[in-house]
Amino acid sequence: MSESPDRIAGLIGTARRGESLSREDLTLLLNLADEESLEALGTAADAVRREAVGDAVYLRGIVEFSNFCRQNCLYCGLRRDNRDIIRYRMDEDAVLAAVRRIRDRDIGTVVLQSGEDPAYTRGDLCRIVGRIRNETGLIVTLSVGERPLEDYRAFREAGADRYLLKHETASPDLYRRLRPGCMLEDRLRCLKDLRDLGYEVGTGNMVGLPGQTPEILADDLLLIRSLDADMLGIGPFIPHPGTPLAGAPGGDLKRTLRVLALARLLTRDTNIPATTALGTLHPEGRIRALRAGANIVMPDFTPETLRARYDIYPGKSTVPDGDILMARLREDLVLLERHTGKGPGGRVVPR
Repeated sequence: MSESPDRIAGLIGTARRGESLSREDLTLLLNLADEESLEALGTAADAVRREAVGDAVYLRGIVEFSNFCRQNCLYCGLRRDNRDIIRYRMDEDAVLAAVRRIRDRDIGTVVLQSGEDPAYTRGDLCRIVGRIRNETGLIVTLSVGERPLEDYRAFREAGADRYLLKHETASPDLYRRLRPGCMLEDRLRCLKDLRDLGYEVGTGNMVGLPGQTPEILADDLLLIRSLDADMLGIGPFIPHPGTPLAGAPGGDLKRTLRVLALARLLTRDTNIPATTALGTLHPEGRIRALRAGANIVMPDFTPETLRARYDIYPGKSTVPDGDILMARLREDLVLLERHTGKGPGGRVVPR
């Protein structure tokens, strides 16, 4: 697409100032493929990141405690019908042992992540959350999928502070095709319930899904802005050989960075991770995301014997242990002239 450099610069400047971009404007910027516009977007997003959330990079320690899932999403290696994966569940004491590793490294937040595994009852998860709060004092983020409202309320009362539930795509039709038996409106209702219960709420989308268009990505960005999410997980689609989308082309680094930068410009002070998937897709994925608006990194503290089994996308088995990633991050931060943040690093906004 041939567009005037002045028009492109004008749109980026509009976003840089915090003014609204239309669906048409966003689609135009998403359709660009040149390095110059990507660099300009990244520079603008990095400046907004510095003004809105500062130079600190906050850490969230992940524990992936189960790879069982009742859902059958076409894109996910944990899908119910994938018979090639070796399933596992961590018991309460194993989860707490992993969480203590996170606490001992002065990381203020743990993310408990799993497939949608009904074997963990409301009481089980409340007990785990309560023990983490009582025994370590860490902020608890849950990422366990769609649950009944009563579960969300109980988890909050047990001490969970944050909840991550990615909307994946803003297109109801694409959502229904990629997540058989599921509807986007149910996902959005869950996000509203979580917000109403007082959670810090995270959402996000994949970039490069089969059937996704620049217009749909623009709708993702507009939805993200309307949700006023406290955290955004934006990562590339990486086709998994154990799924129906095994042969589909995957998302690419540049378009994912473009979406991430636009998300920073639209949301200003939202916490945005340099996702693990970006680091898997490209060796410079993490540092390039940190240069394009990201301010969060999520080291993985799942026990080494289990980490490779959380096979959500190919290459996940190569994700380094949390200690190794933290050492690499320290080197990145020297280059970026940034520093690790202290404490939980939540988004504090008036409600």
